[in-house]
Amino acid sequence: MEVEMVGLNSGARAPANFAEFDPGFLSAPVPSFPALYAQYFDFVWASARRLGVDAHAMDDVVQEVFIAIHGRMHTLKQPESLRSWIYSVVRRKVSNHHRALRVRGGTGRLGATEAELESPQPTPFEVSQKLADLELLSKLLAEVDEPKREVLALVELEEMSVPEVAEALEIPLNTAYSRLRAGRLAFEAALARHEARSERS
Repeated sequence: MEVEMVGLNSGARAPANFAEFDPGFLSAPVPSFPALYAQYFDFVWASARRLGVDAHAMDDVVQEVFIAIHGRMHTLKQPESLRSWIYSVVRRKVSNHHRALRVRGGTGRLGATEAELESPQPTPFEVSQKLADLELLSKLLAEVDEPKREVLALVELEEMSVPEVAEALEIPLNTAYSRLRAGRLAFEAALARHEARSERS
């Protein structure tokens, strides 16, 4: 069975009535906050979901991410690194969210619910196939250890460049390339094990 590593979209879209901001202090290469929000909403949502934020907490976490981005856009030194900078903000906010859950005795989870995965007008077959593919992809990725899985997901699912990933994760470029190679090998091995089990059953 072939599993295609493609971008995962939450199906959610930025609300049209989101408050407008006027970050006039920003340099020209950086988009305005409303433009940035519209452009990166899906990226932030998918990243938070993949990092284990539960469905009921997603809206709050995404909102916290964009509040932090709005408050810190003036600190961005390299506009060309905007996406990796945004992901680093997502990571910090998700880490804070998980820490708060542990303190309260709650737990987060990986994966998405059926309601999150449905497209606006899917057929029942399309929904079931998408759910099956995503469930398998999630299981295979779970067999890759966390450092390699994160690099692999960002490159293959979010289509970030390896230098962008290295900057977002604050790791050396060679380390990012090494984790990507190892992650791909681990994913291929997990897929091979899955196919072998399927053939035996």
